[in-house]
Amino acid sequence: MLDLLLARHGQSEWNAAGRWQGQADPPLSERGRAQAHAAARQAGTFDAIFASDLSRALDTSMIISSAIGVGPVIVDPRLKERDAGDFSGLTRDEIEARFPGALAARRWPTGWEPDEILLARVWAALDGILEHTGGSGTVLAVTHGGVIYSIEGHHGETHARIGNLGGRWLHHDGTAWHLGERIELAPENVSIDLDDMV
Repeated sequence: MLDLLLARHGQSEWNAAGRWQGQADPPLSERGRAQAHAAARQAGTFDAIFASDLSRALDTSMIISSAIGVGPVIVDPRLKERDAGDFSGLTRDEIEARFPGALAARRWPTGWEPDEILLARVWAALDGILEHTGGSGTVLAVTHGGVIYSIEGHHGETHARIGNLGGRWLHHDGTAWHLGERIELAPENVSIDLDDMV
């Protein structure tokens, strides 16, 4: 049995500013770094750690890796966020001003990565993790909200926001992937002491 935790990265500077990121690469905010340290303290044990190649996910994974002594982090670009096309870098208000009604109508802009393409690369990444581990163990993959939503949607889950360092367990029983529970590694409503970063 392979137990895989897909975790969203810590808060980035654009998360803090309310900007859509897609495959843009803003760094972690100070709070995001603190969230990663907090997550490492309660993450438990993993046999391997994978990460998207975008810095907000990779840096989150490196902080956790260093804190729990598991590494090196294995980077897989297929775990990166959905390409948000022309929405990238904009706030919701800016999107509404430039593309009136688009968000409510779920009308996606030029350059938006469609679900089938996103899912194809994410499933390929998960197959790579399965192959790397031989189908057993407990693995962390630090990725992005859009990746987690796509997996949940594929399994029939209704969309619900996942916070920074929220996660979703997946389990592979040797035949198929099964959706597990959502967890929070660094709950957003918990005060994080920025001075408590080791």
